[in-house]
Amino acid sequence: MTLMERSVAEEANRRRRGRALEDALLRAAWDELVESGYGALTMERVAVRAATSRAVLYRRWPGKADLALAAIRHHIETNPIPLPDTGNLRDDLITLLRAMTRRRGELAAMIGAQLGGLFTEARTSPAELRELVLGGRRPSSRRIFDRAAERGELDLTRVPRHVLDMPFDLMRHDMLMTFEPVPDERITAIVDDLFLPLLAHYGGVRTAGGPGPRPPAEEERPTS
Repeated sequence: MTLMERSVAEEANRRRRGRALEDALLRAAWDELVESGYGALTMERVAVRAATSRAVLYRRWPGKADLALAAIRHHIETNPIPLPDTGNLRDDLITLLRAMTRRRGELAAMIGAQLGGLFTEARTSPAELRELVLGGRRPSSRRIFDRAAERGELDLTRVPRHVLDMPFDLMRHDMLMTFEPVPDERITAIVDDLFLPLLAHYGGVRTAGGPGPRPPAEEERPTS
């Protein structure tokens, strides 16, 4: 970094402090990941893009793997997918899955094509990255099931957690396998041909005539 570039960086850092500075650094790291991939990511390139110095980055993240993971988490947290509220579970789920494939398709493609070195270096996997991003929090998508239960449309006590996860697991699988948005007909099939029949199988769908056809066996009951 030249003397002039260092002077510009120092002036920028004086104007940006705390959260504002960290946001700028993580946005710069994300942009570098998207444009060049993990293999070409360097602290120097991120510092130049963010108009700061490498020392500022190293005070926060000991290496580029830590910076890349933080940038991915920051991007997801600052670009949440709005939860639909259409008034019924089927339409809520289809709308949410469509939004997922539009908003998360870029990340899935980057994970498959550009982040292999990150997972090797950080000794992690896409599944572990998801857990890191969630940070132990409940996925926000569960709210659509809560709303369905509040409307009397769904009995959550009868449906195992892995059944509720299934539409989202299938979406992630398709995006990571193809690096492409999931087609609309596939989304509809996941909901209509797979997920809703499974809910009915477990007796989770409430109808005007009462609860579903049978309670789950003891080993099927969701754990608290």
